[in-house]
Amino acid sequence: MNREDFHILEEKVYKKPLIYLDNAATTQKPQVVIDALSDYYSTINSNIHRGVHCLSQKATEEFEIARKTIQHFIHAEHDYEIVFTRGATESINLVAASFGRTFIHEGDEIIISEMEHHSNIVPWQFLCEDRGAQLKVIPFNEEGMLCVSQLESLISPKTKIIAVTHVSNTLGTINPIKEIIQIAHQHDIPVMVDGAQSVAHCPIDVQDLDCDFFCFSGHKMYAPMGIGVMYGKERWLNAMKPYQGGGEMISNVTFEKTTYNDLPFKFEAGTPAVGDVIGLRKAIEYMQQIGIANIASYENELLQYGTEKLLQIDGLRIFGTAPHKAAVISFLVGNIHPYDMGVLLDHQGIAVRTGHHCTQPIMTHFNIPGTVRASFALYNTFEEIDTLVAGVARAKEMLQ
Repeated sequence: MNREDFHILEEKVYKKPLIYLDNAATTQKPQVVIDALSDYYSTINSNIHRGVHCLSQKATEEFEIARKTIQHFIHAEHDYEIVFTRGATESINLVAASFGRTFIHEGDEIIISEMEHHSNIVPWQFLCEDRGAQLKVIPFNEEGMLCVSQLESLISPKTKIIAVTHVSNTLGTINPIKEIIQIAHQHDIPVMVDGAQSVAHCPIDVQDLDCDFFCFSGHKMYAPMGIGVMYGKERWLNAMKPYQGGGEMISNVTFEKTTYNDLPFKFEAGTPAVGDVIGLRKAIEYMQQIGIANIASYENELLQYGTEKLLQIDGLRIFGTAPHKAAVISFLVGNIHPYDMGVLLDHQGIAVRTGHHCTQPIMTHFNIPGTVRASFALYNTFEEIDTLVAGVARAKEMLQ
């Protein structure tokens, strides 16, 4: 599916064709995105929103077109509910810091889940330490499915926000986000969704989900690194204090008092990554041309095929066996350390991720050191999966 748009896939590793299966960490970039970056810096490189000259006006126009593109892509109600950040991590930190500074007080409670990426754990721990609040955790079962039935028992009058991943980067589990949001809203509790692993793999409609915040990164959806988005409902963004101070986020500054700019600029201090924002827009347009539903369907075929083939290897265990999964397979083979398996696969030209995947609580849950993770994208093929399976079998023979 459009492999010719990704020239890096023609590279060789140790004189073998590159098989790139580390897409949950970062995706490769189609040529149209690379060209967009080059075109920006070659033709209209300028700071935005601040200049009357031609380049600044053109760059500003392209930047704000990108904002509207993202608005429509995730079906936000307003374009000013789209805030640009450096990635999902900064987006989550923005919500935790700004929402927390405004609404979290001593004794309050925040609910996350046991399968969160560290990026959706540590910022809330910072907040709890700073405010004297308490962190509560939704557990998951042995299949890697959240125990949503326990959510009601975790909620109390002190619960101020729930922050949960849409798709686990390690287990692949697609969580019942809409159900979680409905439960939370029955108690007037806002929900922040970490969408880093879902936005490139399934259609997103933030109004249908009714989430209060939705965070994601560009680099996991074929866009440049260093760019991300924080969507927030207008009423929350208006009520929250700015995350950072500096240029662009101000309305008026004196030594006595500063007033803040309108949305979304209140949360966009400093010079933004204009070229990367334009690259994110091009990546979204690229995915829309293929069709998000088509991407999801194809990746699910890869997932089912890869799962079936890998399980034919004696002693291979898959962690994350929920019936609704994204195209991620985390596995171990016997007592082979994931790092050793990863190194041998690399020497066969196969790029996978090894380790705890920034989800150490998941590894603690299963009492394992880490996993080997193969994650698929629209440019992967069934033949590459066959090579992966053969590579795992060969590595197993060598290591055992």
